[in-house]
Amino acid sequence: MQKFKFYLLAAAVTLPALGLRLTGSHVAPLLEALIYGLAILGAAFLLSWAAEAAQKDLSQGAALAILALITILPEYAIDLYYTWQAGKDPSSEYVSYAAANMTGANRLLVGFAWPLIAILFWWRTGKRAVQLSWENSAEVAFLGIATLYSFTIPLRSEISLYDFVFLGGLFFAYLWRISKMPVEDEHLEGPAVAIGNLPRTQRRWSIGLLALFAAFVILLVAEPFAEALIHSGESLGIDEFLLIQWLAPLASEAPEVVICVLFVLKLKPTAAIGALVSSKINQWTLLVGMIPLVYSLAAGRLAALPLGERQNEEFFLTAAQSLFAVALLLRLRLSLWGAFALLIMFIGQFTLSFIYRNDEPTTIAVLTAFAWLYVALAAALFLWNRRFIDDYIKIGILNRPAPELEAAHREDAPQLALAVPPPE
Repeated sequence: MQKFKFYLLAAAVTLPALGLRLTGSHVAPLLEALIYGLAILGAAFLLSWAAEAAQKDLSQGAALAILALITILPEYAIDLYYTWQAGKDPSSEYVSYAAANMTGANRLLVGFAWPLIAILFWWRTGKRAVQLSWENSAEVAFLGIATLYSFTIPLRSEISLYDFVFLGGLFFAYLWRISKMPVEDEHLEGPAVAIGNLPRTQRRWSIGLLALFAAFVILLVAEPFAEALIHSGESLGIDEFLLIQWLAPLASEAPEVVICVLFVLKLKPTAAIGALVSSKINQWTLLVGMIPLVYSLAAGRLAALPLGERQNEEFFLTAAQSLFAVALLLRLRLSLWGAFALLIMFIGQFTLSFIYRNDEPTTIAVLTAFAWLYVALAAALFLWNRRFIDDYIKIGILNRPAPELEAAHREDAPQLALAVPPPE
């Protein structure tokens, strides 16, 4: 029983929220948000450990993709709740909340979690870059395709069922591609060991039961957590849009970030970046694609989620940040300088959004300026590394084995990942 203490602790954290939800009780909005947020946190950790243990039976790429998909289930539940409410009342603020939660989660993941991995790895080892392998080209290639397509959404000012078809198809194509990677003998550490070392039948049953319990908790508490955030903003005098955009993703993304930090501390930075890139692909394909489907179901008709001027710029900024992130990985590495660039620009737009939260025109102007800066830097990097794009098509998408290209990527990789040649 001792080896399962972390599982018991994570499950115990969900009990107060289950008690409130099942009895229909209510407390102060801020306390409710805390109780339900902790339940989502505990359930997400259970999901994460179960998915990590699944690496015993799957290829590392597939396991990391499933880990990414499972650990962002809280994000799906919260965002799709806002989308459902928006579909029931298209004139309500829920329309903007759906876009806020999705864009905030995406930008938080890339702007904070990616740099955190590179900076921790540098602190731990003194190395100034996280080196990826040629197998990671699949993640980079598919993220690049999803990102380029995402720019069509702000041009149309809506997320439509056409996006569901394309992005959903792209997600399943990505799953099929990484399922072709070989199964590796994964040496588990931490709480995942307790389940990972069980006999195969017991391990699979345990993983399944954990996933079912955690999913039950998340789906049960997603609605009251989402509503508690809105009421907390009202009671504290904080813009609900910003609270939903940043606080909800903090709770839903925390377990995954913690797991990736543990990967780095175990000197597995490639697995950490791989998991985070997979999460970004999940959010940028399946989550975005599900929004118009859920919106249409709630509305009772085929419909597209409209994006207002603010939401349009938020989406454009998120797409631009994603493009810059892909460009930074073109040489199969995330350098320390690239990580700092992501972090500083994220902090900048995050801070200015709060400073000008009551000044909509200025906020939109700030978002637009940061978006075009991301695009300009990404364009410079793509131009600088254009000879590698063909490699990503061959290896990442078409699955042609060419491991010798990994050495080529590494040998001439510049010290600065900002389109600046290495010093002589």
